[in-house]
Amino acid sequence: MTKYEIVEAPFVTAYNHPGNRLANIVGFSSPVVNAEVAKDVAMQVAAMAPVAVDKGDVDAETINREIEVGKEQARAEGKAEDMLEKIAMGKLNKFYKESTLLNQEFIKDNKKTIAQYMNDSEKGLTVTSFKRIALS
Repeated sequence: MTKYEIVEAPFVTAYNHPGNRLANIVGFSSPVVNAEVAKDVAMQVAAMAPVAVDKGDVDAETINREIEVGKEQARAEGKAEDMLEKIAMGKLNKFYKESTLLNQEFIKDNKKTIAQYMNDSEKGLTVTSFKRIALS
């Protein structure tokens, strides 16, 4: 299988996980002064497999599916019908924390999100896009 991905950004870094079965490229909003920061973020993408950079980047189909799953789980737990929407939105927010890169807990310091880690390291730095490729 041959596949390639392109990320265009002011600064791009690549990460190839040991074993050569997982790789990714990450685009940043500005040049990254500390190479360790770029590597840490790329390793986060490899380890945590985010579905999007931030909440606004999650497609509507995924959001609707997560809301429906949340409602069904709450219904199966016997929760009141008038509470299902609120419970589903809470589960959606948890999905955002676990599945969007900037909102994920940083794997090396779970007291910070990736966004906080990058901003603490280099003021205003953020991820513009990423591509993650895994061989099955």
